[in-house]
Amino acid sequence: MDHPLLTFVIPAYNMETYLGRCVGSLTSTEYTDRIEVIIVDDGSSDGTAHLADVLARKFPNIIRVVHQTNKGHGGAVNTGIDRARGLYVKVVDADDWVGADSLRRVIETLTKQAESPSPVDLLVTDYVYDKVGKRVKHVVRFTNVMKTNKLLGWNDLGHFGIAQYMIMHALTFRTEVVRASGMRLPEHTFYVDFIYSYQPFPWVTSIMYLDTPFYHYFIGRDGQSVQTDVMIRRVDQLRRVNRLMTLATPEKGTVPDGLYRYMIHFLAINSLVTSVFLILSKDPKNYEAKQQLWKDIDAFSPRIGHDVRHKLISRAINLPGHTGRLIIRRGYRVAERVVGFN
Repeated sequence: MDHPLLTFVIPAYNMETYLGRCVGSLTSTEYTDRIEVIIVDDGSSDGTAHLADVLARKFPNIIRVVHQTNKGHGGAVNTGIDRARGLYVKVVDADDWVGADSLRRVIETLTKQAESPSPVDLLVTDYVYDKVGKRVKHVVRFTNVMKTNKLLGWNDLGHFGIAQYMIMHALTFRTEVVRASGMRLPEHTFYVDFIYSYQPFPWVTSIMYLDTPFYHYFIGRDGQSVQTDVMIRRVDQLRRVNRLMTLATPEKGTVPDGLYRYMIHFLAINSLVTSVFLILSKDPKNYEAKQQLWKDIDAFSPRIGHDVRHKLISRAINLPGHTGRLIIRRGYRVAERVVGFN
């Protein structure tokens, strides 16, 4: 299989409990001849490495395993993209999975694109917050933003809602687009999926959307990197990611207006997320760090700083003083209960 249609990259660190479910969801399709699965064992200390090798022997024409010393999620994703042979690439975290019906639709759609003289650069699909113990799962859809199964450009997209954005789980890139962007995710850093969902976009010229809940984002397990207390402890890494996203933001007029508008929207959301956890820490030093975060965006580009600050969520997060921080903390608790994102 020198040139598969779609490469799934699975970064796996101590994921013995969940890896089998993830791989099973990818290999339970009649289209296994069109996919490859690259499991990147990122220096695991449990049985992940052994399980990955067992799965590779079970599916020798589909699965390849890379064993490497620990480089963190970003380093594992980098390795997977470097090794990908598919026309398209999608990252699936080892504790997540994909829906069978959606997988069929995605492969059939990408097969048609592969036969086109100009295959689409980016396929966008819906994703599910599959939270432990939550009966009704929150699905992030884009039907209000994009026409389904149509070839689109950035200026064809509508306006995204306040909490609506295309994270890694929604994205299937044409592999060469990611490589052309020069993106190298920082190693030993959490939350780099924000960068993955941002930096390559100026290299994307064509988009297609399928209104199907493809990706199931498993959330709510103990020790997960997105648990509130964990994110507070790692808020310095959120700040690093925010800085790298800021540096990757193009100036207005250098990219399509629709792309610039979306990137400002997403940068504002990431700045909001980082600011929220700086506030939740209740550490006065982090209150100062929050102010510096926004100053750094202004310093990088006065225009980008102005446009990010102009967003409603940016004005809300910068409410002054003790009262402003209290409102933010309460708002976060309400949002977490409704959406179940942590």
